[in-house]
Amino acid sequence: MASNNDGSSAKNPKKANLLDPHSIKHTLDEAVTEIVTGRGYKEDFTMSNIRLLMGSVIIIIALVAQFYPKKFPENRDLLIACIVSYVVLNGLLQLIIHTKEKNAILFTYPLPGSFNSTGLMVTSKLPRFSDMYTLTVASADPKSISAKKPVHLTKSVTKWFTKDGILVEGLFWKDVEKLVEDYNAESRKNK
Repeated sequence: MASNNDGSSAKNPKKANLLDPHSIKHTLDEAVTEIVTGRGYKEDFTMSNIRLLMGSVIIIIALVAQFYPKKFPENRDLLIACIVSYVVLNGLLQLIIHTKEKNAILFTYPLPGSFNSTGLMVTSKLPRFSDMYTLTVASADPKSISAKKPVHLTKSVTKWFTKDGILVEGLFWKDVEKLVEDYNAESRKNK
């Protein structure tokens, strides 16, 4: 486990339950979001807003089907339409999540003043029964002409947490900032 000897005394240290991989991943993902947005990238909420809108429409369809004032034989056509549209919209929502979002924890706009036309897509993975956390920084639009080659970081979470489950932010920040710098350096190499 990492030790907290970096000399910084954090007011609110980030703590995770080391026996719960979801807690570890959540703590690391939140820290990644803070780091990337702290470097000047603005978060792009478009995908989240699309998901929320589609989810709201799906809920409205379910409520209409449930609380329509007429009883069953009279509202048969409405129920069929609600069920079909509910299934279709849910399927479309899942398709968007699995094809566009994948394991994304953050989408950003391009840096202000940058010549890039695409922002970042930051994804993370912490496989079940594994301590290896993989962080990937890629272009938010991989088909864009300004898209760059993705960069990856895979490291054991034991390098970033103390035995008490406190995130050693200094070590983690250095690793994430280096990954973002490597991504930006990759773009300069390609030119």
